Amino acid sequence: MDLYRVIAGRDRRFDGDFWFGVTSTGIFCRPSCPARTPKPQNVRFFPSPAAATKAGFRACRRCLPDAVPGSARWDLRADVTARSIRLIADGVVDREGVPGLASRLGYSERQLHRLLTGELGAGPLALARTQRAQTARTLIESTALGLAEIAFAAGFGSVRQFNETMHEVYGCPPSQLRRPTRMLSGEIRLKLAYRPPMDVAGLLRFLGDRAVTGVETYDGTVYRRNLRLPHGRAEVAVQPAEGHVAAMLRLADARDLAPAVARLRRLLDLDADPDAIDTALAADPAFAAQIQAFPGVRVPRAVDGFEAAVRAVVGQQISVAGARTVLAKLCRDGLFPSPAELAELPDEAFAMPVRRRETLRALARAEIDLSLGADRDEARAALLALPGIGPWTADYVLMRALGDPDVLLSTDLGTRHGAAALGLPTAPDELTAYAERWRPWRSYAQLRLWRAAL
Repeated sequence: MDLYRVIAGRDRRFDGDFWFGVTSTGIFCRPSCPARTPKPQNVRFFPSPAAATKAGFRACRRCLPDAVPGSARWDLRADVTARSIRLIADGVVDREGVPGLASRLGYSERQLHRLLTGELGAGPLALARTQRAQTARTLIESTALGLAEIAFAAGFGSVRQFNETMHEVYGCPPSQLRRPTRMLSGEIRLKLAYRPPMDVAGLLRFLGDRAVTGVETYDGTVYRRNLRLPHGRAEVAVQPAEGHVAAMLRLADARDLAPAVARLRRLLDLDADPDAIDTALAADPAFAAQIQAFPGVRVPRAVDGFEAAVRAVVGQQISVAGARTVLAKLCRDGLFPSPAELAELPDEAFAMPVRRRETLRALARAEIDLSLGADRDEARAALLALPGIGPWTADYVLMRALGDPDVLLSTDLGTRHGAAALGLPTAPDELTAYAERWRPWRSYAQLRLWRAAL
């Protein structure tokens, strides 16, 4: 790929895939930066904002290169680097340090540093430090919190470290980043970027159709829900906007901003590459008309892996409406139960057959890693080892909780109805064989099959 041609064309499709620094100004930008295109001899390319900062470049305050969609390759891949990126985005380094991140992944700190530096040009600490700076900038621009409060909320160990990092990344003291706008007490309003096109309405409708009373609501435009985050609970709301998804957050603890944003981005599949996905699927005439009418379909994911697994088990062989009713009885105080809370619920809280109730309790006690950094193959095997969980349930969890882009639920009744509507094979074995042409995007084909079944 000719990266210089990409930045000369200001191609937004590549935002988040690479960054470029300009040696004559000392600033680094995203590929779509609207500033004048620099001369080729003055351009350096970087695989991450952390690598650009490490090389001495400051973030452009016009295009905000740290506030772009993440690279779609981290969802496509399931290796240690991809799992590390997802965990760092969720704030694991801030909460547990690099030793905690390495322990979760089963690697030594040295091995992990070598892997990330080799691919991203910076180690886990530098990557987390750049994210802290972005979190701090967001809090400065969108809240009335004092700068000292913001420093510790963003994960910095001291105000001095905060000031030095912000000056290094943005080229100015933190106070200069504050915008003179009216801020509502307790609210943080953000613009969540994505690569266009995106069928935001279709995604929110999918979530709204499955909204659990007391936890989620959807009014046809705004999707709202409560979240359980590392330092407390939160209320979030998202809705379509021009060129982005508008989000409003109310956090019990400002330290949860980074994990809240990471989980919202995962829920809405905002880092997907719709051009690559739609181009691949449109090669099949069965999808061509639907892709033209509804480009940029995303896979609705999850804010919590255990919650997604509970939803999958409850949804076995019952309607969406029936599952919503059952799930609402499991929830208390507007939140999905944690594994420990679900395991302690009395029998009468489970409005379902005894065997399914015991499957949920076994799931709660199994301590299966369904986090953003989980190994997909290991998670699937652990799920299948539980009584009452078969391939459909395990694969549904992989698609929605772990972000596997290549899942096909060929035995699902809705899938088969959608296949029939599109003139495709409906027998599970035949449909599975036919769907080989959709790799590695079968999860996106799955959503289109469900849509065709409506």
